[in-house]
Amino acid sequence: MVHLQTQQEGKLSITRLTLNIIKQQGVLALYNGLSASLCRQLTYSTTRFGIYEVAKQTVSPSGEPIPFHHRIAMASLAGACGGFVGTPADMVNVRMQNDIKLPADMRRNYKHAFDGLIRVYREEGVRRLFAGASTATSRAVLMTVGQLSFYDQVKEFLLATGMFHDNPTTHFLSSLTAGAVATTLTQPLDVLKTRSMNAKPGEFRGMWHLITYTAKLGPLGFFKGYVPAFVRLGPHTVLTFIFLEQLRTNFGILKPNLN
Repeated sequence: MVHLQTQQEGKLSITRLTLNIIKQQGVLALYNGLSASLCRQLTYSTTRFGIYEVAKQTVSPSGEPIPFHHRIAMASLAGACGGFVGTPADMVNVRMQNDIKLPADMRRNYKHAFDGLIRVYREEGVRRLFAGASTATSRAVLMTVGQLSFYDQVKEFLLATGMFHDNPTTHFLSSLTAGAVATTLTQPLDVLKTRSMNAKPGEFRGMWHLITYTAKLGPLGFFKGYVPAFVRLGPHTVLTFIFLEQLRTNFGILKPNLN
């Protein structure tokens, strides 16, 4: 997905790009940046999910319905915190994935996520660890709104129809819808974030320069990599919420019996 988002001409399809990577680098090259991706999830996702769930329990301790605009506000706050915290690992992840399309003498060759974080700190300074933080944080806000608040809202709507029950089927439909909404909301910022993090120092004069450069491709330029983004985010969202609901059911807080 990073390769699609960073190519300006857009001449290679995802199939041809994948085959080229396997042919030139081998199958394992498809997993470049795995350690950084896991590090990102441990910082970014745990922060936003944790803040959102705590906020929900604070606003609605007895489980009464929460207005949608309140859900959006809580998800926005959680996403902003998670996006900022996860920016360093996200930046290293982008660089590691993009390395294989660069000439050998231009590759950064980070061994793993922690090696990347340490080298960026030593070679470029601590501020560079947060390159693209503004777009990453904005994207995280939209991602969290799309995933968490829309999941809860769609689930509540399905249960209100009387045709669905609080079971894996409802969880699957709600999470799949939330994954589609989140992908659509975040893809433009995801493209800008990826290009910003992968750019050389001084390549773009600011966010507006980056936006106008990407806009040369037309409106669809901001949705580069949409299909692989959904292929990644859709199943990820579904599995996340199905497991989360099972954890709530089997290990959640038991409400006291007042009778």
